[in-house]
Amino acid sequence: MAAPEGLFVLEGRPTAQLIADQLREQIVQGIFRPGEQINESVLASQLRTSRGPVREALQRLSQEGILVSRRNRGVFVLELSADDVREIYAVREAVESTAADALLDGGQEQVKDTCRILRTVISDMAKQVAVSDWQAIAPLDMQFHTSFVAGAGNTRLIRIYETLAAESRMCILNLAVAYPRIDDLVQEHQNILDLLEKGDREELHKAITQHMQKAVEDLTAARGDKEIIA
Repeated sequence: MAAPEGLFVLEGRPTAQLIADQLREQIVQGIFRPGEQINESVLASQLRTSRGPVREALQRLSQEGILVSRRNRGVFVLELSADDVREIYAVREAVESTAADALLDGGQEQVKDTCRILRTVISDMAKQVAVSDWQAIAPLDMQFHTSFVAGAGNTRLIRIYETLAAESRMCILNLAVAYPRIDDLVQEHQNILDLLEKGDREELHKAITQHMQKAVEDLTAARGDKEIIA
């Protein structure tokens, strides 16, 4: 792996958590590609730090499933198959449905606060869709869903969803040239927001399910059912 120059800009001595956070972001942005090896010594040299915190950061990302450790070969960026995509979005559906119930059970103030945040994200998303800036749209897409889950106030759901969000952004990168419904993206999220605001539990669950199913269809259709997706 030839690490891009200036990949990390870290203040002071980098900690394992900070390195992991920065590296995760570079992976989901596609700077490190699926299947690419992450070289511990190269990163340590670039960060001007010992290999200890770098090794710990790589271990953390391996535990999250974003990196894969192969014995006697090293650490590599996860490659996602069509089956992986289906699993990721199935778990996302389950987590978001649980978050929806928690939000609706939490009362109007909790719903109102979450809807205010989601409305802002949708507004920003609409601006980027208007200029077809996919690099800006993808993180906003995930910001909507992470904000939705965060609104439930369940720290364990939030922690679970952080890994799903990173894996999903790796999937979404593939849609930059393949997403056939970019004009529908804002409306799909607006529909989820509207149903949450109305408190329509049944229809909200249906909307979440349909949203995830459509994403899987788009992603797996991009290169064929047996191809690598991201």
